[in-house]
Amino acid sequence: MSFDLAGQIVSTWGFGAIPGTAIRARAGDILEVAVRNDLPEDLSIHWHGIAIRNDMDGVHDLTQPPIQPGSAFTFRFAVPDPGTYWFHPHTGLQLDRGLYAPLIVDDPAEPLVFDHDETLVFDDWLDGLGRNPEQALVEARQRMSSMSGMGGMAGMGSADTGGGSATGMSMTSTLLDGDAGDVTYPLHLVNGRPPADRPTMTVASGDRVRLRLINAGSDTAYRVAVGGHRMTVTHADGFAVESVEVDTLVLGMGERYDVVVTARSGAWPIVAAAEGKGASAEAVLRTTDASASTAPPVGVTPVELAGQVLTYNDLRALSTVALPNAMTDRERDVALTGDMMSYNWGIDGRSFADHKPIDVKLGERVRLVLRNKTAMWHPMHLHGHTFRIGGRPDGPRKDTVNVLPGQNVIIDFDADNPGQWMMHCHNTYHLESGMATVVSYVR
Repeated sequence: MSFDLAGQIVSTWGFGAIPGTAIRARAGDILEVAVRNDLPEDLSIHWHGIAIRNDMDGVHDLTQPPIQPGSAFTFRFAVPDPGTYWFHPHTGLQLDRGLYAPLIVDDPAEPLVFDHDETLVFDDWLDGLGRNPEQALVEARQRMSSMSGMGGMAGMGSADTGGGSATGMSMTSTLLDGDAGDVTYPLHLVNGRPPADRPTMTVASGDRVRLRLINAGSDTAYRVAVGGHRMTVTHADGFAVESVEVDTLVLGMGERYDVVVTARSGAWPIVAAAEGKGASAEAVLRTTDASASTAPPVGVTPVELAGQVLTYNDLRALSTVALPNAMTDRERDVALTGDMMSYNWGIDGRSFADHKPIDVKLGERVRLVLRNKTAMWHPMHLHGHTFRIGGRPDGPRKDTVNVLPGQNVIIDFDADNPGQWMMHCHNTYHLESGMATVVSYVR
């Protein structure tokens, strides 16, 4: 399909538009989606964050066969929990094209009060702009090999980004505790649009605006802020948390946050800074009493980006969605491993092709201790379940968690959805290079 990037026409893959048209359902609905594969290669669709039946999870050759070119498949499953979710391929590097879309599950008894409900999907973009994802993977491997040969030292001429630095050889971020990513991107998008063609949301002054923030990128964490406003965080990965007010927050790939802002009169920048990469995705929040010609300059850096940053310790699950207290039945350490020189990533020293499953039994309370043994951060995602992070009773329920270099993160979940479920790094390039395993239900 052809895709217009502020007058630059590129050829890429997508679900008819970029992002694809959002699917909207109500909690408890049965969702039926017919997918036809008109691509030149196999396709699979994963429904990210939703605890669905295993044979609909969309991991080719694990939960179901791939959808072959020219073939079709109809997904049919219940959507049990309200929240902000999304869907994307689980084949190769396809996610780093335009194959993604929001999936919003409304709460029939929605307790949150707001006047507008907006979804913002952030993405790092390179396809059709001189190279494709396959070439980017080759470059990442060459970059790591080169850096290893230099003892891992960053190059000269770095550009300050507020959260770190970006160079042709090294992209670093203080918030990510080091290397921010492996791939450089010409553009960063909000709802498929680059900064030169920013989307604008128009609301009345004083309106409460719910923003559903989704990071659909492949190699970029986004630090998000709304100029002139603080954000009240209400949901993490679809599940409600006690409201907490912050200036900015960081979304790893695959993460979602819902926030509410009360619109002040004027035109305000919404900026998703690409951590450590010296660039950003941008949108505008404008009130109806502001002149249509009024707009913040492109490339502006709101002071809020340097303000109070949301941390996982700030998040507390509402009692209505908190994981019930229970004794741990099974505990296991899970090492996140990687060979920087050869760009081989893995779990417990094994690539996915040679993985050893994490066995669980139905009904168990499972604790996994994610231990990052690498020099890079990894957004770890578990299919088919939500977990509580931090090992505390009020820990937020999520399905994706950022694990920084040298950091250990505890996740607890109930083994209540039998099947074979992938757990992996949501950096598309790390996943393709082997950082995945399977949580396997056994008798």
